[in-house]
Amino acid sequence: MEAIQENTYDVIVVGSGISGGWAAKEFTEKGFKTLLIERGRMVEHIKDYPTASKHPWEFEHRNRKTMRDKTENRLISRHYAYNESTRHFYINDDDQEFIQEKPFYWIRGYQLGGKSLLWARQTQRWSDFEFEAPKKYGYGTDWPIRYAELAPWYSHVERFVGIAGNRDGIPNLPDSEVVGSFEMNRVERAIADSIDANYTDRKAIIGRCANLAELAEIQREQGRNKCMARSLCSRGCPFGAYFSSNSSTIPHARKTGNLTIVTDTIVESVEYDETNKRATGVRTISTHDKSGKIYRAKVIFLNAATLNTNLILMNSRSERFPNGLGNDNGLLGRFVTFHNYRGQITADFPGYEDSYYYGRRPTQVFMPAFKNIHHPEPRFMGSYMIAFSASRKRGQGTEETLGAAFKDALTLPGSWKVSMMMQGEVIPIHENHVRLSKDKQDKYGLPQLITSIGYTENDVAMMEDFWAEGTAMLEKAGAKNIQTTDRHEAFGRQPGLEVHDVGGVRMGRDPDTSLLNAHNQLHLCKNVFVTDGACMSSVGNQNPSLTFMALTARAANYAMEQLKEGVL
Repeated sequence: MEAIQENTYDVIVVGSGISGGWAAKEFTEKGFKTLLIERGRMVEHIKDYPTASKHPWEFEHRNRKTMRDKTENRLISRHYAYNESTRHFYINDDDQEFIQEKPFYWIRGYQLGGKSLLWARQTQRWSDFEFEAPKKYGYGTDWPIRYAELAPWYSHVERFVGIAGNRDGIPNLPDSEVVGSFEMNRVERAIADSIDANYTDRKAIIGRCANLAELAEIQREQGRNKCMARSLCSRGCPFGAYFSSNSSTIPHARKTGNLTIVTDTIVESVEYDETNKRATGVRTISTHDKSGKIYRAKVIFLNAATLNTNLILMNSRSERFPNGLGNDNGLLGRFVTFHNYRGQITADFPGYEDSYYYGRRPTQVFMPAFKNIHHPEPRFMGSYMIAFSASRKRGQGTEETLGAAFKDALTLPGSWKVSMMMQGEVIPIHENHVRLSKDKQDKYGLPQLITSIGYTENDVAMMEDFWAEGTAMLEKAGAKNIQTTDRHEAFGRQPGLEVHDVGGVRMGRDPDTSLLNAHNQLHLCKNVFVTDGACMSSVGNQNPSLTFMALTARAANYAMEQLKEGVL
């Protein structure tokens, strides 16, 4: 395909989600003319949230997945937040075909803001325990940075985003800059108190999340408001109460006058100048008419989300880089990892029937990791954190009632139930990878991505440890009828559904074993940066998005220094 037009900027940012929005914010507020390229459609904050305030009875299918969803969008519709009120923020399966060499669910949302409109908003910092673990325990490659280098950037991001939570003083879950907090209900507090009384190596805390329990002045300046605890976040929040690119970073960047947004445009590849040994721009395809353009810039930030960033780099072939930009070592697309959500525990919790709760809180109770932190665990590598919540189901006993008694029973809360889950670190291995098909293309003429990503026995051993530890903690707290479930076996919980896939373009100290340096630059092409999930050397046990944002802000400010000094 021949390009028909060229356009030049200081910086090109590919992708407008969590990390791309931050890159655009940082560059534009410092005066750099920035182009933000989004594969999907335009979505304006508030105006383009058509279902944000609809009642269940206003949906044709009462906000359920339909048989058509489950057949025509067999993969995408498996995501937990997909339903009649949110499907417009997801792609359809046939919008971008890919090949599953192993079962994998590639969840994508193509619109301005990307998956920042769909994320679960849980925000925990990494600590040195995570940055040092691959080297300490002998897996993956050593991270080229440590917590001290990222700590000020966590603070920088958190103050702007607005994080709800407490300062808990836990070494392997460093405190965040918080504004207000949500609260545990009585049963959750009873379980947390029991854990505190019976264990010295673990502590249950209310989750830290990017929903505004309270506001600081910087969020008021963004035009955002407090969380109403509606639990309708994935429809788009008209209050701006949860952080998204659409409600926060992109409007902030627009106000500078330095941002240009191009939507409905696929980045096909990065253009490379063999003589000057640098990238010169990106080659794009219009999703409307498949016409091509080349956009040029001094610096390129790839933030297309993990697997698409891998795809773009693998498709960026040249005489110098026949196997993809920066890929001399052949590791591009390798060591893709994700989080292990297989283990679940449910239980009854007797008593406390005089207590209830109000609203639909946007976070759970979390317990930071306590295995493979201070001492190696002989049965498995990696760490896991635990999340749990307690609730009361309404309508107990309605199956035996009719008429007025039935209606009255619908309003009465039943007994307390507890649900507990794990979020485990999947160890990066060479076999878990993505690559380009040599003979199959998508409808835009780009090679289809092949995913070859799966669980290992390490993940099973970790799940079994979670079952044992979680069961013991619930028993000591007074829970009854405790049941464990492998969600992979019982519910087909395949990799990808957690939408925490990372890696493939990992950071490292050595160009022979990594693609990016400590500043997220390609070792072999210094004006190309990767700061979305693709850059991660390992996945830790924490939710990843806060770390993406901090890495992006840090890398963007480094790139600006290099631009001012004339290095880039």
